[in-house]
Amino acid sequence: MAELYDIKEIEERVILLAVGTGDEADTQACLDELAELVKTAGGQAIGRVVQNREQIHPGTYLGKGKIEEVKELVWETEATGVVCDDELSPVQLRNLEHELECKVMDRTMVILDIFAAHAHTREGKIQVELAQLRYRAARLVGLRNSLSRLGGGIGTRGPGETKLEVDRRRIHERISVLKEELKDVERHRQVQRQQRERTYAKAAAIVGYTNAGKSTLLNRLTDAGILAEDKLFATLDPTTRSLELDNGQQILLTDTVGFIRKLPHHLIDAFRSTLEEARYCDIILHVADCSNPQMDMQMHTVYETLKQLQVTDKIMVTVFNKADLLEGEPILKDLSADYQVKISARTGENVDRLLEILREILRNQKVYLEKLYSYKEAGRIQEIRRYGELLSEEYTDQGIAVKAYVPAEMYGQLV
Repeated sequence: MAELYDIKEIEERVILLAVGTGDEADTQACLDELAELVKTAGGQAIGRVVQNREQIHPGTYLGKGKIEEVKELVWETEATGVVCDDELSPVQLRNLEHELECKVMDRTMVILDIFAAHAHTREGKIQVELAQLRYRAARLVGLRNSLSRLGGGIGTRGPGETKLEVDRRRIHERISVLKEELKDVERHRQVQRQQRERTYAKAAAIVGYTNAGKSTLLNRLTDAGILAEDKLFATLDPTTRSLELDNGQQILLTDTVGFIRKLPHHLIDAFRSTLEEARYCDIILHVADCSNPQMDMQMHTVYETLKQLQVTDKIMVTVFNKADLLEGEPILKDLSADYQVKISARTGENVDRLLEILREILRNQKVYLEKLYSYKEAGRIQEIRRYGELLSEEYTDQGIAVKAYVPAEMYGQLV
């Protein structure tokens, strides 16, 4: 009888590196997050080294003495590589690999790898490949050795796995093809937006820091059935679902990709078409993890990213999620929000209050209509019922007396 062997992917054991140029607590928080990213990518952080400097070393990221210390630590712990908390230049990458004689990755590589593993739709795969190719195009010189895909592990998933080397010309050709494919996706989104306008449908984008509970909230509100795990970037592909409130009003909810500190600009550029859903929606549901000690920093990151995307003048509802994990009764405030509510998407606690807020916002965007329609105009009432909120209809000898709230855009057609 033939022997069976259990073959599984070797888990990478890495040491985290950071340069502290300011607040030490903030540097440690960044490394905690980097450890989570490595874990999500399938690796394990077995140590961390921080060097306090006025600025990052332009040639080797760390100073010479600290590099020797890291080299010894890599040998002692039998680490398979190191991960730097900042995006490395091609020169820094090449020099560090030469000095440490092991695999060197940066934060961007790890994030891109997670995105490659979690993209399932055609649009998601196009966006991830585009981001990876842009990253590699800028680093062809520094990545000359690591372009070999035979090693496997973090940073090697996605496009180009079977190629030992990809020259700049071929990368740019592929980028051009992917850009055209993304334009098709954007045109499709534009058609969907026009359709929404024709039906007076209101839309809300669910945004927030990664792992704040956006997908759990969408599942709670709409039974969307999308993956919701306690991991960074568990869901990547945007999902839109319709939510019908108890007064008959409907709203479209779109789950967007999570934000994170030092989100690579390659990703913001590649995912712009998805993230721009926030620009065309009527309401922003900003989900914040109120059980996380870093919540204020995470909220700041979300607002900065929205500013980058030119998402302004939207009704902002801050949803302080994971209230079931809170200890005590901390004061939660967001001065940038129009509305705020504390909930637990997992248990359903106080979700009713969030639905009340959505009802109130939709009601405020409608115009009150009180009119008597002749029986020949009865079809108008169907339109009101479909696109507005019918409060009452009374059948009289003169006609049908209607009281309703209707979209401002269709008010002129109904009076």
